[in-house]
Amino acid sequence: MIINSINYNGRIFRTVNNTDNGEVNRETIFKYFQNDNTVWADYSGGGIISGHLIALVDTNGCLDMRYHHINDKNEIMTGVCKSKPEILEDGKIRMHEEWEWTCKDRSKGKSIVEEI
Repeated sequence: MIINSINYNGRIFRTVNNTDNGEVNRETIFKYFQNDNTVWADYSGGGIISGHLIALVDTNGCLDMRYHHINDKNEIMTGVCKSKPEILEDGKIRMHEEWEWTCKDRSKGKSIVEEI
């Protein structure tokens, strides 16, 4: 078991910025859960019918994740993502993410999600 400084269990996030080749947006809501160093989330909204992610969290609260979702075009999309947390003044978390599709064009992008 890895002891980390951040517990993601029960936190809810929303995308605040994404590159053009990404599919999540401000209407996409992520609901996070955590058990020890395992993190997972369900997400939907803003063109995402249903999505899930799994991740391992390190001692700094960074996430190494894999994700998949079904979009509103009825396509299954998959990818990998590295997320680095930033603790805001109000105690909420902002995640700086670098991701890559593992399907279609395998393009890369960056996004920011914030706890709501």
